[in-house]
Amino acid sequence: MRISLYTLAALTATTLALPSPNHVLHEKRSRLPPGWSHHEKMQGSEVMPMRIGLTQSNLDKADEFLTDVSHPDSPNFGKHWTHEEIANKFAPSGETVDAVKSWLVSSGIAPERISRSQSLGWLKFDATVAEAENLLKTEYHVYRHQTGKPHVSCSEYHVPENVAPHVDFITPGVSFDTKIPQAVAKKAEKRAASTTAAAGHPVETKAALGIGAPSSGSLPKKGTNINIKGLIDELKNCNHYGIVEYTPQAYLQEDLDLFFANFSRNQKQRTPTLQSIDGGIVQTTQQGFQFNGESDLDLEYAMTLVNPQKVTLYQVGDPIQGASFNDFLDAFDASYCAGDDPFQDATYPNPIDAPGSYQGPKDCGGFAATKVISTSYGYNEADLTAAYERRQCNEYMKLGLSGTSFLFSSGDF
Repeated sequence: MRISLYTLAALTATTLALPSPNHVLHEKRSRLPPGWSHHEKMQGSEVMPMRIGLTQSNLDKADEFLTDVSHPDSPNFGKHWTHEEIANKFAPSGETVDAVKSWLVSSGIAPERISRSQSLGWLKFDATVAEAENLLKTEYHVYRHQTGKPHVSCSEYHVPENVAPHVDFITPGVSFDTKIPQAVAKKAEKRAASTTAAAGHPVETKAALGIGAPSSGSLPKKGTNINIKGLIDELKNCNHYGIVEYTPQAYLQEDLDLFFANFSRNQKQRTPTLQSIDGGIVQTTQQGFQFNGESDLDLEYAMTLVNPQKVTLYQVGDPIQGASFNDFLDAFDASYCAGDDPFQDATYPNPIDAPGSYQGPKDCGGFAATKVISTSYGYNEADLTAAYERRQCNEYMKLGLSGTSFLFSSGDF
């Protein structure tokens, strides 16, 4: 039987994409998120930045550690951990690092191409698409959002059975935590039921639509003093209440003043303390409920409820790229930056040359977290993998060990 060289090459390429006997499925996506469609197969010669999240140590004891510093009956109550103590406690084991490195080297990734993050939790290297597909027994494709935004992803990938317990997840992978162009928010403005969340993802805000309506019962009675009783003077300066907003979401001072005029008159003209992360600005160019509703609501109630305590506004991302939850977390923990995926998280300095693009360095660490931080944003969990979300949740846990409490909206409307 005669087989052409073309046929033989095609069969070889197909074989490389199939899992070998000792490879097991690590992550799989069963469907595309809404608004996305397949565009094209990636060329084998293209180069991608690869990130491997290593399995961390002692996560099974995280609840115990957190309770130990958080419960009033604990002898260690209030004895929060330093960032160095946290990094060392959860660092991957030597066995994990060696297992993953050995796999990479045996698969043709030279040792000098592999680097380890400062947090010790990530291995990084650049690889061609062909190398990555052979390594993970998968295929990489480009997908496009209805706004035109591209995203690199695969539908599933595999790792050797003996390596699987040592790997959390790999990027580019199967998640779609990508940044949608903010122009999509303009289209969404016509839909009263949604708003723009972090990195442009739509999130339902029906709960907010009734807030402030005369018959909703949500507003305090006019002239009511709603300051927290017993708040001592020392609280005015010893701590701020943190609020997170993602550009282009931004408050309007005239909206705050209108609220204060009715319900907390001594706060007129008062503003939150701005902490700009990755070029975050309180933009006023785009206005309307889609751009101001969430921020106005968050700050009006937060500032009034904790008055006279001050409020810190963490404004994340420039008006061009926006930001992801990872970009926010990066600002407090420089080591967490190492796991950022340029296909999913914001890249700064902004490579997009446009008015308003932030050209400063990426904010990795250097920001102080207030003792309490509130956020009212969320993703569609179906767009992300369990491993991706778990690692992000663990980062919030670590901030809890360092003494910060997070308040998240429940979404139970």
